[in-house]
Amino acid sequence: MTFINDTSRSSRAQVRPLALERVKLGGFMGRYNNIMRSRTLISQYELLESTGRLDNFRRAAGKIERDFQGFFFNDSDVYKWLEAASYALIDNDDPELREKITLTIDVIRDAQNAGDDGYLNTYFTFEKVSARWTDFKNMHELYCAGHLIQAAIAHRRVTGSEDLFAVALKFADHIVKMFGKNGRETTTGHPELEMALVELYRETGTREYLELASRLIDNRGKGLAGGDEYRIDHVPFRQLKELTGHAVRMLYLVAGAADVFLETGDETLLAVIDRLWADLVGRKMYITGGVGSRHEGEAFGEAFELPNRRAYTETCAAIGSFFWNWRMYMISGDGKYLDVMERTLYNGVLPGISLDGLKYFYVNPLEDIGNHERKEWYSCACCPPNIARVLTSFGGYMYGLTLDEIRVNFYETSEAVIPFRDGEINISQKTGYPHDGEIELTVSTDLDMQLSILLRVPGWTEGEFDLQIDGIKQKAKVEKGFIKLTDNWKGKTTILLDLPMEINMIASNPMIRENTYKVAIERGPLVYCAEGTDNEGFSVWTLSVPVKRGYDVQMNEELPGGYMAISGKGIAYDLDEWEEALYKPLAAVKNKGRNVRFTLIPYYAWNNRGSSPMCVWLHVH
Repeated sequence: MTFINDTSRSSRAQVRPLALERVKLGGFMGRYNNIMRSRTLISQYELLESTGRLDNFRRAAGKIERDFQGFFFNDSDVYKWLEAASYALIDNDDPELREKITLTIDVIRDAQNAGDDGYLNTYFTFEKVSARWTDFKNMHELYCAGHLIQAAIAHRRVTGSEDLFAVALKFADHIVKMFGKNGRETTTGHPELEMALVELYRETGTREYLELASRLIDNRGKGLAGGDEYRIDHVPFRQLKELTGHAVRMLYLVAGAADVFLETGDETLLAVIDRLWADLVGRKMYITGGVGSRHEGEAFGEAFELPNRRAYTETCAAIGSFFWNWRMYMISGDGKYLDVMERTLYNGVLPGISLDGLKYFYVNPLEDIGNHERKEWYSCACCPPNIARVLTSFGGYMYGLTLDEIRVNFYETSEAVIPFRDGEINISQKTGYPHDGEIELTVSTDLDMQLSILLRVPGWTEGEFDLQIDGIKQKAKVEKGFIKLTDNWKGKTTILLDLPMEINMIASNPMIRENTYKVAIERGPLVYCAEGTDNEGFSVWTLSVPVKRGYDVQMNEELPGGYMAISGKGIAYDLDEWEEALYKPLAAVKNKGRNVRFTLIPYYAWNNRGSSPMCVWLHVH
């Protein structure tokens, strides 16, 4: 079975996931899933070829003669693509995609077989062999190994093939020999291997992998990866007071620590990640779920340092937060972590890919003058295949299981077949989510027994919802983000859950001074923005929206998939009096505004009709 994380035997997991094979997606996320298979993964493979990433493996195997291509960590892009492509085979065993996967595995295996110790990194070949394992501060050997292991586990779980898994196992054993309890001390300059080793332990039961993951975390702060804050090597992990340094590194590290806690129950690790999570949601997360405010060092800034136009908010950092919050949910069963995942998915991850699945954002600002646009690829292409592996695996996050509960984590038109005790529960969802809050769930089973179905009530509802079971209105209270329905579900039962999607005006903490006297507009789980394309004749940067006046919500089919647009009457401030002035005495400022009709679109959909000015935080009157 294909689990994103197989926590079925994890000692501290309150919730375990449902296998991907058990969920068939339709609707909003189903469209993305289809695009991954039909466009994105094929185009990414072609780019892996044209940019020399696959040739790096052929070169390492002695098949071709040419210089190494690109960055020293380019192997990781190939591995992330393999993971995403493996997940994509679950719903559609496409012959073209399977052939590309097989060809890719062949070149990887050939590169490893060129040596005799299991080592695999195409940058450290020929003239660079002597430099292997000498620079953990700057080089990414362990990072690339982590992505290989994750790809291999996914491929094995989906296909049953040992081809890629044997390669990864050989490399993992080499790493354990080098850096395990009888080897050299080290830690990761770029965390990633920690998560991979824990999952390899879950897959094989070989405890040395778990022990090494723990050791990599415990070795931080010893200067083994440079001793600096950028790489989170400046203090021991358990002494961290806040999220700091390179955002992706930090988030992959805490996700790995959460994995280690799930297997070991080390309460000192839990104390740290709880403390850091509070820092995330209380001081360092954008309203989009994006994280990492500084371009310099791709780093977390200080508390409340959340600039809009200068926001870095790398797509990979949003993905790191998504992974971490998933693990926190499995630890606790608390829906607050799913709230962050949902915010991050719709508003932090999805903006990283165009609606046609062929262009990407690396950086995701919350305000732009009109010159930021997606690209088909990047020389540092960590984000595109990372997005693909999240979207092709989304079905595996939708449900959670305990011994006596089925939890509906996310809402999406879908069909799920859930093994439970000695039988199965079928849950069909029909919904227009995330644009519509009405969800119809049909529960079908032959099981004749009491069991609990928990439905998540997202935090954005503020606990407001309407619930019917077979047409009869129900009352239920929300506990840790869920309503619990306990019954004998034998036969067929229809549940209607209506989550009212009101337009919410969100203010920010006064310490975020850039947003003073401004609001962000949300509807359901989606953050909205004003884009110049929809608002001609005035600058969206001067738009002021009303607090109390009514807004219109209407489906717009202009872009693929469609979206609910918000429109209304606002004020755009007249800039004529400022044409030749940067500053004026307050008494001389007229600030004349004129009435305008404005339109807002979901933030994930911006920059799909060409470049134009955009902003999320709006003036208010």
